[in-house]
Amino acid sequence: MKMKKWGVLAVAGALTASLALFGCSTTTAEEGAGDEATEASYTLVNEGKFTVGVSPDFPPFENLVDGEYVGFDIELSKAIAEELGLEVEFKTLQFDGIPAAVAAGGQVDVGITGLTITPDRQETVDFSDPYYIADQSVAVMKGGEITADNVDDLLNTEGMVIAVQSGSTGEAYAQENYSNATAQAYGNATDCFAAMQSGQADAVCMDKAVVEQMLAEAYTDAEVVKQVATGEEYAVAVSKDNPELLAAINEAIATLTEDGTIEDLTAQFLG
Repeated sequence: MKMKKWGVLAVAGALTASLALFGCSTTTAEEGAGDEATEASYTLVNEGKFTVGVSPDFPPFENLVDGEYVGFDIELSKAIAEELGLEVEFKTLQFDGIPAAVAAGGQVDVGITGLTITPDRQETVDFSDPYYIADQSVAVMKGGEITADNVDDLLNTEGMVIAVQSGSTGEAYAQENYSNATAQAYGNATDCFAAMQSGQADAVCMDKAVVEQMLAEAYTDAEVVKQVATGEEYAVAVSKDNPELLAAINEAIATLTEDGTIEDLTAQFLG
């Protein structure tokens, strides 16, 4: 699995301007390094809490198991919150609405939910340094007419339906590469696979790790017929009005990369 390494971010001087967003609290974090100190002020929806927007139907990144949030992004969120000295709190939102919710404020501080850095999203939110490199996969039901040999030709024909998660890069990939087919958007990964299994869709296009997890745990009657090294960068979405929080998160990601935490989470959840 391809991972990136980042160096520790050095922040010189002192940032003394505080943000006074309506309905939000302001937190001050201090870091000491020898004789130098860094001070950053950022706003939080709830004082002392790192409120994270997630769409928990995207295993192994985020999922609900017996009412508990589990997955790579969940543990990463906890680790970042610990670095910031905050308590983590998760809020379930529709995936395609998370960037807008982060930008608007009032609900969540950040989005950590398998969000790829894209130009369109960058118009709405800022992104942290990337923490994971993702690829795309196409899955179909076993024994059907679509195979690894003919997937590109058959899927790119009128009448074919490809199930995708609304607002995802899988949706964008299907629309761009199979323009003659219909990219049918669903709210979450489970609905995409259920549509394919029931015959409402001919294929699913989604993050490679998610496809592999869904096939291994629930949809053993499906198979992968194409994998694409898209090299997408997953990162934390932060409001453009909260640059100090973005800087603090980048420092946390650098620390978690250097101390092996992100590598351990990758091995644990993504094998």
